Amino acid sequence: MPLSEQEQRLLEEMERSLYHNDAEFVAAVSARRGKPTYSAVVTGILVGVVGVAALITGVIIRQPIVGVLGFIVMFAGVLIAVTPPRGGRVSGAASPGGPAGEHKGTSFIQNLSDRLDKRHEEPDE
Repeated sequence: MPLSEQEQRLLEEMERSLYHNDAEFVAAVSARRGKPTYSAVVTGILVGVVGVAALITGVIIRQPIVGVLGFIVMFAGVLIAVTPPRGGRVSGAASPGGPAGEHKGTSFIQNLSDRLDKRHEEPDE
């Protein structure tokens, strides 16, 4: 079900407010969507090739368990290749914002709630 125009405007305002008021949170979330490292891609490809080889071997020797294990290894290789690393600046960026980040999130919601209340009060005046 599509959003109404009012809901769309409210969502856009919430996004703008989030980017404006909580830049540290946006930076931390954006950092998590980083690109995978070269070594992770190479490792993932190698693991995937081993998985494909095991899958083909399982088919050739007619052992389903070997084929299933090969598929699982191949899938793990793909995940390794496409998943960004978890260490480094992501943990550093997320750690300082621990309790303070939770407080900022609460104040952000409170600001939105106050703005919405003000809007509802303005037409009545």
